[in-house]
Amino acid sequence: MGQLFGRDEAALSIVVPTDEADKYSRGVLGFVTGSARYPGAAVLGVEAALRTGVGMVRYLGPGRPTRLVLQRRPEAVTSEGRVQAWVLGSGQDAAHRDELARTQLEGALAHGVPVLLDAGALDLWPAASGPLLLTPHAGELARLLGIPPDDVLRDRDAAARRAAELTGGVVLLKGAQTLVVAADRPVVRVGNATPWLATAGAGDALAGILGALLATRPDGDLVQTAAAGAWIHGEAARRASAGGPFTILDLCETVPTVVRELVARRPVP
Repeated sequence: MGQLFGRDEAALSIVVPTDEADKYSRGVLGFVTGSARYPGAAVLGVEAALRTGVGMVRYLGPGRPTRLVLQRRPEAVTSEGRVQAWVLGSGQDAAHRDELARTQLEGALAHGVPVLLDAGALDLWPAASGPLLLTPHAGELARLLGIPPDDVLRDRDAAARRAAELTGGVVLLKGAQTLVVAADRPVVRVGNATPWLATAGAGDALAGILGALLATRPDGDLVQTAAAGAWIHGEAARRASAGGPFTILDLCETVPTVVRELVARRPVP
């Protein structure tokens, strides 16, 4: 059956800044996301990451997504520099990868820091030089494994474990119940989301939340961190929904409250 992940477990993944903290010690998260076809993915990922709690975001991408990111979040930095983790591939398509995206993705993968591969970067897992988190939905996982989507849906646990064994990374398989799987560990299940979360942009926001947690805990347990990000995403969606439809920016606006309440639940040292 595996472990059902909840609020108390998620609280353990929140890093609370000290009085000595600065923007670098709080974590710098890099993004190579978005494209001319899907520029909004860049905006949503950066928005979600900043609202989760990270010292700095570096965004690298083409002109239009960069302009939109800066319009929404002028604190984002659009030049290269040190990072503690990367989010790659949201809003991109491997079949339409241009030279700029290829160069930026390859550079990020060579850094040796934790990297999240989403959507249009899932095929790049062999080039990752650091800890690896993959975040496919069922169709993307089927393509990664070269099997029919129905095979993934028939046994999601087995498909996710097969991908973890293939890549050597942690696989977060999206769905009504999110699975977090490493090759040698029990399946972790996160099931607090609302069905209203099945909407465009949800995965982009999830990648941003996960990336922020990776950047603040680059040496943390990757399974724990991934499950915590999924739980925060689901809880923020549930609150934004309140039983009805919502937008992904509504979800992002709810994230700080969810994180604040998790901080309050952390054990006192």
